[in-house]
Amino acid sequence: MKFGTIREGGRETLIARISDDEAVRLADAYAAAGLGAAPATMQALVEAGPDELARARQALGAGATPIALAGVEWMAPQTRPSKFIGVAMNNKGIRKEAHRPSDVPNYFLKAPSCLTGHRQPIVIREHYGETIPELELAAVIGRRGKDIPKDRALEYVFGYSIANDVTSHGIKFGIDSLATTRARELVRPHHLEWRRTHGPDDTDIFFVYHTRSKATDTFGPMGPWITTADEVANPNDLDVSCTFDGEPFAVDNTRNYMFSVETVIADASEWFTLEPGDIIIFGTTAKGVGKYPHGHRQINMHKMTGTIEVEIDGLGRLANPIVHR
Repeated sequence: MKFGTIREGGRETLIARISDDEAVRLADAYAAAGLGAAPATMQALVEAGPDELARARQALGAGATPIALAGVEWMAPQTRPSKFIGVAMNNKGIRKEAHRPSDVPNYFLKAPSCLTGHRQPIVIREHYGETIPELELAAVIGRRGKDIPKDRALEYVFGYSIANDVTSHGIKFGIDSLATTRARELVRPHHLEWRRTHGPDDTDIFFVYHTRSKATDTFGPMGPWITTADEVANPNDLDVSCTFDGEPFAVDNTRNYMFSVETVIADASEWFTLEPGDIIIFGTTAKGVGKYPHGHRQINMHKMTGTIEVEIDGLGRLANPIVHR
């Protein structure tokens, strides 16, 4: 099943896909099936668990009146996660650039307020500087988990979606970064061992805070659907492609993740208690194609106007226009 969220009359409406062009309101489907009140939001559906999914499946066979998708106002399918977790440089090709290989994923957080839906604009302001798309697989956590074993990690996934981890390098390496030179007597091995140093007098320490560069409003396009986990046989083998105004700039596969989906979920749960509805995005799928040999890193939305479309095998296609303000 595929579930999405649209805005009708200023309110969230939970829908279920029935074809490329049509969906049904879940509330209408429950009413047609005589099942009482339906979950009002994606968060409520996720929290209700497997029994509610079974009721939803039953409801979708009841023949509720469909709605056309052509004119709907899409929201991110999950609008209220307690956490929105990203994994940095999780692509094997990009990871080769690291000065020191890491044996664990590197995380950052995106603010839930940056989430936006299919067909909604990615808003770029002049002072953002270079801003790039990052085409990613997303998972929505289905139940609470802490210290989840890797061999059971996929059991905690409610479903999968498409995300665009919009990132401003202009902000990241501008106002989100600081460099310091620390007194030699205050330097510890962990301050410098992650980078290349240039002699004993090199005590420069660099800090990058991803908050604005990753979590600014509209920097989290997601959707249009969450596809339930039972319909995704292997999240670690999904074709991903991305276009700018119809021209491909990246074609890749989630096989190229350095850390698999289950590895990330298990590791993340060691540090953060995962709650129902939490979103994890697993890193850029980044192989360039055609006139874009460097893939997404050549798509500077600060200088471009058009539409970014991300497609993942079996999950659908997420499209967002670039708007300059």
